[in-house]
Amino acid sequence: MPFTRSCTLTAVLAAAVSCLQTSAAMAQQQTLFFDLPAGSLASTLNGIARQGNQVISLDPALVAGKQAPAIEGEMTTTQALERALAGSGLELRMTETGGFSVQPIALGDTMSLDVMRVEDNALGTITEQTKSYTPGTIASATRLVLTPRETPQTVTVVTRQHMDDFNLTDIDKVIEHTPGVTLQRMSNFRSLYYARGYPIRNFQYDGVPTFDDSVNSMGQTSSDMIQYDRVEIIKGASGLTTGAGGPGATLNLVRKKPTHEFSGHATAEAGRWDNYRTEWDVGGPLNESGSVRGRIATAFQDRQSFQDHAKEQTRALYGILEVDLTPQMMWTIGGNYDKRIPNGDMWGGIRLFDSNNKEVDVSRSFNPGATWAYNEEFSHAFFTQLDHSFDNGWSSRLYYTFQKNAYIGKLGSLSATPNADNGNTTLQTGYYRYKTRTQALEGYARGPFELFGRTHELVFGFSGYHNHHKGKGRSYLQLPVDNYWEWEGHIQRPDWGAIRSRTEDRINQRAYYASTRLSLTDDLAVILGGRVTNYLRGGDSNMHESGEVVPFAGITYDLNDNFSVYASYTKIFMPQSARDANNSVLDPDEGDSYEVGFKGEWFNGRLNASLAYFEIRQDNRAESTGIRDPELNYLIYRGVKAKSKGIELEITGELMPDWNIQAGFTHQVIREDATNEKLTTYQPENQFKIYTTYRLPGILNKLTIGGGANYQGTTWSDGTDAFGGTRQYRQEAFWLLNAMGKYQVSDSVSATLNINNLLDKYYYSNYGYGNGKMYGEPRNMMLTTRWDF
Repeated sequence: MPFTRSCTLTAVLAAAVSCLQTSAAMAQQQTLFFDLPAGSLASTLNGIARQGNQVISLDPALVAGKQAPAIEGEMTTTQALERALAGSGLELRMTETGGFSVQPIALGDTMSLDVMRVEDNALGTITEQTKSYTPGTIASATRLVLTPRETPQTVTVVTRQHMDDFNLTDIDKVIEHTPGVTLQRMSNFRSLYYARGYPIRNFQYDGVPTFDDSVNSMGQTSSDMIQYDRVEIIKGASGLTTGAGGPGATLNLVRKKPTHEFSGHATAEAGRWDNYRTEWDVGGPLNESGSVRGRIATAFQDRQSFQDHAKEQTRALYGILEVDLTPQMMWTIGGNYDKRIPNGDMWGGIRLFDSNNKEVDVSRSFNPGATWAYNEEFSHAFFTQLDHSFDNGWSSRLYYTFQKNAYIGKLGSLSATPNADNGNTTLQTGYYRYKTRTQALEGYARGPFELFGRTHELVFGFSGYHNHHKGKGRSYLQLPVDNYWEWEGHIQRPDWGAIRSRTEDRINQRAYYASTRLSLTDDLAVILGGRVTNYLRGGDSNMHESGEVVPFAGITYDLNDNFSVYASYTKIFMPQSARDANNSVLDPDEGDSYEVGFKGEWFNGRLNASLAYFEIRQDNRAESTGIRDPELNYLIYRGVKAKSKGIELEITGELMPDWNIQAGFTHQVIREDATNEKLTTYQPENQFKIYTTYRLPGILNKLTIGGGANYQGTTWSDGTDAFGGTRQYRQEAFWLLNAMGKYQVSDSVSATLNINNLLDKYYYSNYGYGNGKMYGEPRNMMLTTRWDF
């Protein structure tokens, strides 16, 4: 009898196991539609398991710090899991009950490189093909790969989808769409960017910092977006990843990567004022296994302007190659070429006043620049990197880049006060050449570690760059012009003669840094880090700062499944080139940057929101006295204590399926401590931006409609009028409205119409800079036809 009972029990258990295995096998073979965004590997595996009704066993330490690509389309649960694990160093194994187990790939396993491949997630989630306005993860703020909610700082990201929807083909257009950032024109072809009231002088490429301390555009603000996956704007001071830099923001331009399958696109575009553009972008595997992948992208644009005799040509070429040296090691090499050739440059803008001290009234199309005036800019870069993934979840990267930026300006513009009676004036001219060569090297390692029974994350590395800036100029000449009001730009180009002035600067920065994210509980995490910087500047400005420590501290606490509170602190360290009355370079501007706020996350990270309060305290801010040294002809500055306060509110992502949004409101005020006087009033205290698109449902699902609005508050600055008196230049608040519509003609062909300044609003892109003004663009449109393959 016992034997019979045993046999019966065995038979029942066998039948149960068989039933479970059969049920699991059927579930594994069932085709489902997955729509999961790129994100942490753990959350992606959980999402697949829930949807596929599968049981997955894994050690949390194995997936800590790892990322997964977006999982989209119809596939089986097994296929979805394998796609999520690709390149992670982990594999899927079947358990006895028919479930799944995630295990490290055994060294003896044979696996082709097209299955086990190293994905480039060191910089965060690649946004291309995600169709999203929000990133899954970012690493630019702390070097740790975190979701926006886990990052204790405001980081705004303009994704590839946002750029494609609104035809953001250059960095200026991206900035115009970025919440909390403003653009100020230096001329009709040159720009400066501001965030939280401070100029943005720090640029990163693929997370590696380069330094720009020039008021001239040197290629950074003329980048064509054909080569970039996304633009990340790190708000506030970013000393942990940048070192020396301003407290407003840092721009990180992240390049596109080769695709694992053959794909690409081509465009033909036409717009108002004879604006024509074309793009070609092709990528894919270069061998049968897919272990070698490449991509090449190029763009050409030829456009006129709403301003008389102003036109511009831009050319861009980008190439990148990835090679899987081993299943866990990848080598990348690439380069880019950007060139911009504008003619009819209005150096300084339109004069504000005539000789009778009345404001000059001319049409928006009036161009004070000469027909031959131009400022050619180009940027060439070469970069290479080596990535390695370890079986224990750690990864490392070594990155080197060489970049050359240059500016050639043969300038001529009506920058003098016109005679109100007869129109007599003068053409200010100048001939300048500047170039900057930058070499940067960075290496770091990142991964999980165990402490007190919990898994934490650590990153440490080194960084260094060398900038060599050289410039030269010829005589600054003034040419007589008979009548300002009848000016059409025609005048003989002057002979500037021999070189009369030279400038040179060398900047060397070396740094070591580390940061760690300590998961104290399931809801509470603390990020601690620091950067030790040695800064040396030679040439015309001599300064040396050794062992400058820039700390960073942040904390996040999850209130529930959707909301978190956070706080962060870092130090400001910004060397300066401004000089005081004794012709001495001011000491570095140092101080503190604080931020606290709330963050929200919904729909598995597809929608993110943040509300931040920030405060920036400066100990030695450079403020102009308005006085020039009579002998050396340089503007005299003084160092002051200042404080900036403000709030930022942002929401980015998918409100519901097929409805994307990016919106933000910013309020900021900077005051001098001693006088309580407002500083940087030529930047708005309040601004609001919103851009959204929605793909219509049902039989109208081939049509996507969208639009946006920019609000800029009142700005003002103090200057001088035609009689030498003090005058306040003031531009009242204004709104700009934009619209877009896209029709999907077929699976591979689409047509998009973008309309900017829909109501044809009159406004200034600069008012008061150099006692001049510049009109913003009137209503314009661009039609883009795109073929995806």
